[in-house]
Parts: sequence; structure tokens; C-alpha cells
Amino acid sequence: MKPIWVVDDDQSIRFVLEKALVREQFSVRTFSNPRDVIRALDEDAPQVLVSDIRMPGGSGIDLLAEVKTRHPGLPVIIMTAFSDLDSAVSAFQGGAFEYLPKPFDLTTAVDLIRRAVEESLREEVADIAPVQAPEMLGQAPSMQDVFRAIGRLSQSQVTVLITGESGTGKELVARALHKHSPRGQGPFIAINTAAIPKDLLESELFGHERGAFTGAQTTRRGRFEQADGGTLFLDEIGDMPFDLQTRLLRVLSDGQFYRVGGHQPLKSNVRVIAATHQNLEERVRQGGFREDLFHRLNVIRLRLPALRERREDIPMLTRFFLGKSARELGVEAKRITESALERLAHFDFPGNVRQLENLCHWLTVMAPAQVVEPKDLPPELMAAPVASAPITMEPVSPALASFTTAMPPPAAPAGEAQAAMHPQATPSWLGDLEREARRRLDTGEREVWDALTRQFEGCLIHTALDLTRGRRIEAAQRLGIGRNTITRKIQELGLDD
Repeated sequence: MKPIWVVDDDQSIRFVLEKALVREQFSVRTFSNPRDVIRALDEDAPQVLVSDIRMPGGSGIDLLAEVKTRHPGLPVIIMTAFSDLDSAVSAFQGGAFEYLPKPFDLTTAVDLIRRAVEESLREEVADIAPVQAPEMLGQAPSMQDVFRAIGRLSQSQVTVLITGESGTGKELVARALHKHSPRGQGPFIAINTAAIPKDLLESELFGHERGAFTGAQTTRRGRFEQADGGTLFLDEIGDMPFDLQTRLLRVLSDGQFYRVGGHQPLKSNVRVIAATHQNLEERVRQGGFREDLFHRLNVIRLRLPALRERREDIPMLTRFFLGKSARELGVEAKRITESALERLAHFDFPGNVRQLENLCHWLTVMAPAQVVEPKDLPPELMAAPVASAPITMEPVSPALASFTTAMPPPAAPAGEAQAAMHPQATPSWLGDLEREARRRLDTGEREVWDALTRQFEGCLIHTALDLTRGRRIEAAQRLGIGRNTITRKIQELGLDD
């Protein structure tokens, strides 16, 4: 591993950081000014660069820009005693790994540098060769089934009905079906039948003649004419008005239609792909959807799984969307820790893949550092309940997936089974907490939340340290929190005393 370079005009800072890093088995090289660093970069490069922001003979921000030009993937940590907004913004806009205000806790600084080293090593082994963005991503068995179906349909022009929850990527599948079909060179026209008012939908689909209704000043071609020789994608078909369903059925049956206000029949050579998040069989039973149209559309049905049904794809999708958002915004792509990915993989994502993509865009803009940790995830996600099912973070073979799915769940011990039957049962310690909270609130005590939270956190950390014989890193791992968090909490709660 390459050495860590520390750049600071303050000799005491260089000395303290060097000694602390050497104790952690890191090799270190120190510099007193940016000019020497730039000269050294002509011959070598560090594993991680730690630089002050204001030094005689050069700026840490300028050094950051020079380093990123030569070594885009090199983590750079910016230190400064001037903790102002401009410095922080300049550091992160320049691609800094993290911003470390002085004075800093030495343990915190070393932990941060260690994290940067781990990220640097991970970047080195990653395949960074540019590849063409894939149409769709998914290693879960359910998505592989979808890919196989698209492949089998590649030479077909049959009508396809795509079902699945909102945000699962139904239009992506429709575009893939079109692209890989004999009509791939023709137009792909998409229309969301639920997003267009009923009075305008007929004109949108079939066009209108001049003077057909108030405001129709010119003849207009509809989507069926526009899609001639290609594919028409009818999204949210379950919301189509009943009377328009009759006209659609006629087009699907004989390929003929009339513009609104027209008297001349028109023919259109169009392949129709429809999609819905609704249960069309139930809509038919309720009388809201024509049964004959349903059977006409339901020639081949593809069901897209919800994201919670393919959790093993979440890490791969997250990294892909973080890279996509960075390219769109013209910034360096954020990286994400395994612990943050695990948290995401346990979230149910009611908005499915679309919600995950929006989340990655939010992280690209709002996450404070280049590496996303669990604490950087949005509050609404952290506050939401997580799925209790075990998560497979690595791709699972279809055979193994079908085997594990078929296995019955293990029987719960008698005590657990009884607790499950009586979910209202409360652990005794929660009863004690309720009584203590009630006592304090009844007496008018102020800041009850902070007082009880401090006691609760202190008890957890003290117990974990007792079990690990004072080993903080192991205690943090057992508690499920970060090393920096347990160090900060120990200081805040005065547990060092």
C-alpha cells in the first residue's frame, strides 16, 4: 500500500498525525507546502492525501484541484481551522473525500483516514473501464425471468400486457420489447391513459379533423398514426374510460379507426404493448373493464416484481443510479458503504425502482461527504420500519432461490410463538421506562427526553464496553453503530471519566 501524505504548514499537526498513523501501521510522508506535493506527484502518488486548506505558498483547494486532475479517484481530506461555509462548499465541490475542521479529535481523524484508505483500495480493485449503460439491471431470479421473456419475444410482434406496481419499470420493458423486435427501427410512441382527461384522450389516440370540436383549428394525427410501423405503448390501460375501450378493441381487431369528426377509415400497422398496476381481472368482474378487450390484450403477460421482491438487486441499482445522477449533474459520483447499502436493502421502497433512483439523486446532491454512510440517508427512510426478512446481498442462483423459497420457516420456540400471538405484551423494562417517564412528566421536569435518552444510551454503551472489556470498535460493531459514533457518544456522555 502507498503511503499517506500529510500536508500542513504547522509542524505540530504533521508530527501528531504522523505518529498516530504510524501506530496504526500506516506509512506516512509529510509536506509543509503544496508546491512540494505537486513536485512529488510527478514521480509518485499517495494512497490518501490529507491537506490543510490555508498555507503559505498555496491553497489546499488549489492543491485539491491539481490532484483531482491527475488522480481523479484519489481520496483527499481537507483540514482547516477556518470552519466557514465557503471553505466547506469549495472542498466538496472540488471532490474532497471529507472536510475535517480543526481542532479535531485524533481518534476521529485516524478513523476518517482509515475509511479513506479502505475506499481507495476498493477503487483500485474496481473495474473502472467505461461501459455502455445497460437498458435494465437485475440479477434476481425474478428479473432474469423477465429478461428471458424479452429475449423469447424478440422476433415476435404479439401484443404484450405488462403488469406491476408503479415505479417497477414497465415502460423500460416496453421500450426493450420494441428495440429488440422487428419493429425496432420504427417509432416508439408512449401515452399514459390515466394522465390525460377523458375528453382529450380520444383525440390523443385517434387524432381529429379540423372543426371536429371547439378549438380544433387544424387536422391532427393521433398516436396510432404516429406509431405506424412501430410500437404504441398504452400505460395505465386499466384507467381507460369504458367507451374508449370499445374503440380500442376495434383497432386491435381489424386495424381500422376513425379520427374524431372523421368519416374516412384509416389503417395503422401498430404493435400495442399495454401496462397497468391494477388487477384487470378484478376490474372486469367489477364492470370497469371490457372482458373481450382484456383477452385481446392479455396474449402474453409479463409481471414485473416489486423492488422488495428483488432486494439482492438494491446494492447494484444504488451504485448505478449514483453514477447516473453524478453524470447528469456533472459531479464526482458518490460512493456508499456496505452498512448504508444494507439499510437500503431492508427498506420496502413502496415507490420501487423509481423511488430508489430519486433517493440516489437526493444523495448525490445532499449527502455531506463523498462516501455515503447510514447517517447520511434521508430521515424519512431512517424512521421507516424495515423488513424483517433476511437479505441476500450477493446474487442468488435461480436454483438456490427456488430451494430456499420452498423451505418452510423454522418453528419458533414456545415463548416466541406465544409472544407473537399476543403482540400487546410489553417487556418489563419498557414498563419501568413508562413509569419513570410518567413520574418526571408529572413533576413538571424539563428536558425529560434528553435526560432519559442520555441514560438509555449510556447504559447501552457501558454494557457493550463491559462485555468487550473496553474494546470500542468491537462494542460499536455489537451495537450496530459506527466507530466515530461510539467515540462521540462516550465523550458526550462523560463515560471516559
